[in-house]
Amino acid sequence: MIRRFLFSLAAITALSIPVAQSALAEGTVPTLAQLEVLPGWDRADGTRVVGLHITLPPGWKTYWRAPGDAGIPPLIELNGSRNLSAMVPEWPTPHVFSQNGMRSVGYRDDVILPIILTPESPDAPISLRGRLQIGICKDICVPAELMFDAALPPGSARRDPQISAALADRPVAGRDAGLGRITCSVSVTADGLSLSADFLLPSTGGTEYAVVETANPEVWVAEAVTRRRGDMLHVQTEMMHVEGGGFALDRSGIRITVLGSDRAVDIQGCPAP
Repeated sequence: MIRRFLFSLAAITALSIPVAQSALAEGTVPTLAQLEVLPGWDRADGTRVVGLHITLPPGWKTYWRAPGDAGIPPLIELNGSRNLSAMVPEWPTPHVFSQNGMRSVGYRDDVILPIILTPESPDAPISLRGRLQIGICKDICVPAELMFDAALPPGSARRDPQISAALADRPVAGRDAGLGRITCSVSVTADGLSLSADFLLPSTGGTEYAVVETANPEVWVAEAVTRRRGDMLHVQTEMMHVEGGGFALDRSGIRITVLGSDRAVDIQGCPAP
């Protein structure tokens, strides 16, 4: 459990912005992953919207930001990038996969990941240099590593319909999905904390799966148990700090994503009863 957490912790600290070129690093299986940068457009606030298009062979999958116990989140190194002060990924709604009794969360075949870039100087090109590491799986799982070195000049105003569609496919905010009263109960366990969340939310369709995240990257969160009674949804999970022992839980930093067959809902914050 600790080793898996440490790997995930390193991976979730950053995301990828690859170039319009695909190449797997020496020692990995070739031609399984292809990446293309969709240059996107500049926004009025000075940020830049780009799209990372990941293409896999039929039936292969890669993972969401919180990939589940059986998944591997993406890892990025941005060594050498210039004119870039921040980036924020805008994750499209993922799918839930079951394999060998374990569940993972991610994307099959291909996905466009929109990313919002904040340049230090909006009037200068953004230089992106580094490498992307992802896990890709079918009957087996293999690592894929892609080096990138790209320049994104400023001045583009034309919206890319593919990126726009991916942005529209993000989970719906709780307030827009009919989210009602929500409360979180926290209790101490032998390994850390137990979290129980109860909230009013219309069904998202079919068998629902909830993913719980915290604002602290050093806190490991177990796969959640999800139960519904009418419009009331109950989500329970366990949390543990990587170094063991107790830790403070920021309720405002709790994020619960409910994935159903009809839609996904993004719930941020979980107050006390």
